Amino acid sequence: MKCLYVSDLDGTLLRSNERTSEYTNDVINSLVEKGMIFSYATARSLVTAKKVTKGLCARIPLIVYNGGFIMDNVTEEILAASYFDRTIQNVLDELFDNGIYPIVYSYINGAEKFSMIPEKGNRGTISFLESRRGDIRTHVVSTTEELKAGDVFYITCIDEPEKLKPFYDKYKDIYHCVYQRDIYSKEQWLEIMPRAASKANAVIRLKNMLGCDRVVAFGDGKNDIDMFEVADECYAVENAHEELKKRATGVIGVNDEDSVAKWLEQHWMCTCRG
Repeated sequence: MKCLYVSDLDGTLLRSNERTSEYTNDVINSLVEKGMIFSYATARSLVTAKKVTKGLCARIPLIVYNGGFIMDNVTEEILAASYFDRTIQNVLDELFDNGIYPIVYSYINGAEKFSMIPEKGNRGTISFLESRRGDIRTHVVSTTEELKAGDVFYITCIDEPEKLKPFYDKYKDIYHCVYQRDIYSKEQWLEIMPRAASKANAVIRLKNMLGCDRVVAFGDGKNDIDMFEVADECYAVENAHEELKKRATGVIGVNDEDSVAKWLEQHWMCTCRG
């Protein structure tokens, strides 16, 4: 029986310093060499995910952008993707009309970019831009029309809850929306994705791609709930959101103690080997 093990990154596989530890890398690399099928599902892009997991040799497809893309970790080829249709421009116009200027991810002339208007940025968006200094995907623009360019697949709004919550309530049943505070900056984020873009859909698709029979998942946030719902077993770290813990098969230790790697080390041989 083939089993896919899939873990969230931030708050789960990563420590609070936004990195996988040497111990976690060594354990997972060793188990992968023995046959374990391991991947991760993250809200991050492939670019930032690979930086924070440096030393981790996951060589199968990876789930990024909260399930928006499945990408080959070696060739960086897009294996599956979800894009908005042109009606998303109406949503963007509504955000602009309410003084919200998001970070917009899109493919422009075949290249992945995230676009933003620094002059209209708030503390959260400027901090985001600073954290991506040197990122080749950076696309600084000066007009809202430029923000709407290309094939849009992900929108990140960072602002005050009273500005973002009405949009979450309005669009949560139309698009896949994640409304939560960033675990590092504590800023309020609203992420808007195509309806088909979810960790759950991507996990099912990856499971079928790899010919696996079961899924064991690990997570910490509300955006992991749908992934837990399609997994055969699911484990929340101790620092996870209470809503996720209620849906978990079990609760393991905190992320800063390499709890996912320790669980895999103790249980892989006893569950379903890849």
